[in-house]
Amino acid sequence: MTRRTATLVTSIVVLLVSLGLVTAFPVPFVSFSPGPVKDTLGSAKNKPVIEITGHETFPTTGQLDLTTVSVTSPDRQLTLPQAMRNWLDPHHDLFPRDIIYPPDQSADQVQEQNTAEMTGSQDSAVAAALQAAKVPFHTKVSTVADKTPAQGKLKPGDIVLAVDGQAVTQVPQVGDFVRKHKVGENVVFLIRRGTEEQTVQLKTAATPGDATRPMVGISIGVESQVKVTVNLGQDIGGPSAGTAFALAIYDKLTPGPLLDGKHVAGTGTIDALGEVGAIGGIQQKIAGARNDGATVFLVPAPNCEAALHAGVKDIRLVKISTLTGAISALQAVASGKGDVPSCS
Repeated sequence: MTRRTATLVTSIVVLLVSLGLVTAFPVPFVSFSPGPVKDTLGSAKNKPVIEITGHETFPTTGQLDLTTVSVTSPDRQLTLPQAMRNWLDPHHDLFPRDIIYPPDQSADQVQEQNTAEMTGSQDSAVAAALQAAKVPFHTKVSTVADKTPAQGKLKPGDIVLAVDGQAVTQVPQVGDFVRKHKVGENVVFLIRRGTEEQTVQLKTAATPGDATRPMVGISIGVESQVKVTVNLGQDIGGPSAGTAFALAIYDKLTPGPLLDGKHVAGTGTIDALGEVGAIGGIQQKIAGARNDGATVFLVPAPNCEAALHAGVKDIRLVKISTLTGAISALQAVASGKGDVPSCS
């Protein structure tokens, strides 16, 4: 073998080894791809996904899908070719790994957070749906934040009967009454804890990020004879299914099928007041919904611009900001009459 040939062979071997190392070396990204959908009006493991007791329910028709995103699992890392394939696929996306799986959190901690967010979204969905369906309920303390005026004085489960002597009959009233005060002023809660009523006085504090906005450090939910159970496994987490849950609960609690047999999917966080919030992975969720046969997709208003670039055909993108707005839009879609806000 000549020196020139030996040099060429060595160079080729080094190149091949280098390419092999590069393609096998993990990259610091995770992929987002269309995940499975779950029909909130359907069943899972021989049980209704949304199970309601303590109140009359009504038949529904159609399919109302919550949508998900499949994310690279925390125990798996993408190689460069895998990342490139995801980057080139219009219905996939890449995100820095540290954003999805923070280095200071274990995989179990991330899972616990996702589960807690899912539970919170279900509680908010119940509160919003009961208000929209005009089902009677009591307002209760859902959570108490650490190092806030309410810590040690109010407890989760306390029924809020009145604030400053004014009866509380709707979830938004508690926050409205608190915000009538200035930061540092006293606000008086009349609560029922167990079977006993008691008065609790709190001094309002500033809301983090807004020194002029008073708060006491609680979130509000509902206490009702209506019991809602969500029968889904642990494979779905996060808060983005809240709007789908609320719509399914509302549909079951009110006469007449909301969807009138149509196949609808959607996403969006929801709070106890019925406000719909933005989510991540909108393009992957739209693709997953269309793959399952949905013809209408409910898009939180802040996600509309990204939704328009999903590259998915034959699906109607309906813009929503509140639960009542989503209900009105679906009624218009079902009847073919009325205004249907769209992403444009």
